Amino acid sequence: MTKSATEKKRVRRAPSGTSRDLSDSQPKQPVTKKDVYQVFAEKVRDNKQLKSKWAIMQETRVEYFRGKDFPVFLRHHLEVKEILGQQKDLDAEEIINTLLRKNLIVRCDRVVKTLRPGKKKLSSWPVHLEIHNEQVFSKEDAFFAWTFIKRRALWQTILSFLWPLVALAMCLFPVYPYQVKIVVLYSCAGALLFIVVLLLIRAAIFGAFYIILGNRIWFFPNINAEETTFSELVRFWPKKEEGEPIKWTSRLFYAVLSVLIILVLRHHAPDEAARARYQSKVSNIIDEMLEWSPKLALSGMLEKQQPVVNATEKTPPMNESWSGSGEKAADHQNTTDAFENQDVDDDGNIT
Repeated sequence: MTKSATEKKRVRRAPSGTSRDLSDSQPKQPVTKKDVYQVFAEKVRDNKQLKSKWAIMQETRVEYFRGKDFPVFLRHHLEVKEILGQQKDLDAEEIINTLLRKNLIVRCDRVVKTLRPGKKKLSSWPVHLEIHNEQVFSKEDAFFAWTFIKRRALWQTILSFLWPLVALAMCLFPVYPYQVKIVVLYSCAGALLFIVVLLLIRAAIFGAFYIILGNRIWFFPNINAEETTFSELVRFWPKKEEGEPIKWTSRLFYAVLSVLIILVLRHHAPDEAARARYQSKVSNIIDEMLEWSPKLALSGMLEKQQPVVNATEKTPPMNESWSGSGEKAADHQNTTDAFENQDVDDDGNIT
């Protein structure tokens, strides 16, 4: 009896141990991790120390860097290579080739390969690119464009929500209070005037250096650039521009042309009366824009509405008294009674 009970217990415990062994023997699903080269590429792209520019490639704007700048960047930023883990000892060529195999970057080539007139070498940062036939690393005139979508920063997300509000605020400008309109108007006019004056002074200095010294010097050289960082935008002193020296005939031609333009503008300049008329017109337009309000618009619409009068109804004139109207009605009644009291014979004659 004791053996049979013990055997039953052993038999009953066996399946639980078997199930535990089966559960332990089942392979666990591996946790998918982000590729280290993907993380490395994102870190390198976000790092502003690796200089990059924007260009057009196959009707698409791409961000690219030069091949000769990448090894220098890795030498000065060894902490970025720590992301690669065991492969951190690879050199720049092997890392670039791995990024090419993983389609994180693509090698590009310049579209325009001929020198422009007056230039001794090609542009260091071409605006138009095309895909290179050999997708391998190279330092000599090689460009590499990022192929993945850049992670959007927090301030860009906030701005994407604020732009519709800014557009709505611009549309509601006519209903702003008078003081707010004044602030907005003079702020925008001041900013526009500052930009125009800066561009004119910049062009005048360039023309003076071009004609007098024969140099091409643009102060604030990146002020008209479409894609640039803030530090490059406010850079005052220009870099030395290489090129052929300016001929004296070209300098003389532009000097004579500048004098002729100044004389023509001075001859056709408006007089004092015309300037006063223009200023008065502009002032009236600005005053009308600032003083407009919904209340004035509604009151003007009500004043334009005229009362509708029925043409079939005859009303007595306002200067005529009610007594005069009564006398005319009595005379009309007497005339009617006189006609009714007259006799008419058989031929229709009144007797």
